[in-house]
Amino acid sequence: MIRFSCSRVALLAATLLIAGFVTACGGGGGGSSGASSVSNTSSPSSTSNSSPATVLAANVAAITVDHGVSGVPNMPFVSVTVCTPGGSSCQTIDHVLVDTGSWGLRVFASQLPTSVALPQQTNGSGAPLAECMQFFDGYTWGSVRLADVQIAGEHAASLPIQVIDQNYAAVPTSCSNTGAARNTPSTLAANGILGVGVFKHDCGAACANQAISGAYYACTGASCAPTAVAQARQVANPVPYFGADGNGVLVSLPAVPSGSAASVTGALIFGIGTQSNNALGGSTQVIGVDPLRGVFTTTENGTTYSGSIIDSGSTGLFFATNQLPVCASPNQSYYCPNSTEQLNATNQGTNGVTSAVTFTVGNAAQIWQSSGGASAMPLFAGPAFVGSQVFDWGLPFFYGRTVYAAIEQQATPAGAGPYFAY
Repeated sequence: MIRFSCSRVALLAATLLIAGFVTACGGGGGGSSGASSVSNTSSPSSTSNSSPATVLAANVAAITVDHGVSGVPNMPFVSVTVCTPGGSSCQTIDHVLVDTGSWGLRVFASQLPTSVALPQQTNGSGAPLAECMQFFDGYTWGSVRLADVQIAGEHAASLPIQVIDQNYAAVPTSCSNTGAARNTPSTLAANGILGVGVFKHDCGAACANQAISGAYYACTGASCAPTAVAQARQVANPVPYFGADGNGVLVSLPAVPSGSAASVTGALIFGIGTQSNNALGGSTQVIGVDPLRGVFTTTENGTTYSGSIIDSGSTGLFFATNQLPVCASPNQSYYCPNSTEQLNATNQGTNGVTSAVTFTVGNAAQIWQSSGGASAMPLFAGPAFVGSQVFDWGLPFFYGRTVYAAIEQQATPAGAGPYFAY
């Protein structure tokens, strides 16, 4: 789930596909959409949902793919604790989407009690700062605040985050003219977004050098206008601020061999080569990405997709092809082949490394109906939103793999980021 181009010039945004197929098929279901209070910032004991007695390492947070907030499949969630900077007033928020295709933490104002007071971030002139985060199919809007952030045993102090709030000032037209508003947990299908991709800040140098419509805004009362924002004041990926484990993340999910599963439990591991549980394996393939745009090249069936991404925040593999029939309306976000199809692609990084990937696409409508609304759907793929240059390796790519996201300018055993590896 990558935002529209900002410092990532010419990079299209990745998808947040929570409409279309799932909604049309009546996707609803359980899962908590609430948050639970904690009294201090001490490290909690994290446990796996599948093995409650197993205590995870301090650099590991449990990932759960379940029915979540709105019953949308293929959405990986973790819990994040947000605290008043330097204080002991905190809130733990569950069902926050793990997103390797964006950068920065975004939570809802409705999830934060008044006791968790987060200072307003300002631009260089002292004006209150707001942000519009634009995705392929919508946007989030709200103020930029400072918070202490804790995930598992990792901490980042006074981190700029977006507090999503549709009632904060007036949403500028230059923000709201892109897709649907995702300003409530039900419309986002999550209680927040944890962007842990390959960049440190969500806009970077472009927003620091000039005011860009559809990005950052300085607000006076209810009126907000585009503003330039120094990188240090921008919404930030928390991982580079985690100290020794701050050079990247691993997303590890088990395979789903049956074509669907009611739920899946995996791990979000912080650091690459910093501890015994995050080493780069000898067979791991390191795919370098463009240092400005975060993309690499995928070739499939003779078609070259020069803006490819690895994005856990996308609910399927999304790419445009004439090999596969699109599902009938209103499910046209996905493909519906007559039988399950096995396809082959080659990823090539900016470092020249190539990697062959075999993947399988099923009939999304039939799988959804036969599964009874399962949460893990490894055969989902579709053409939605991505355009002809993007191959979006969404969450189905992660099942049965450990995927590494190395952050720009951070040293790792495979060299400095940005890169993906698997």
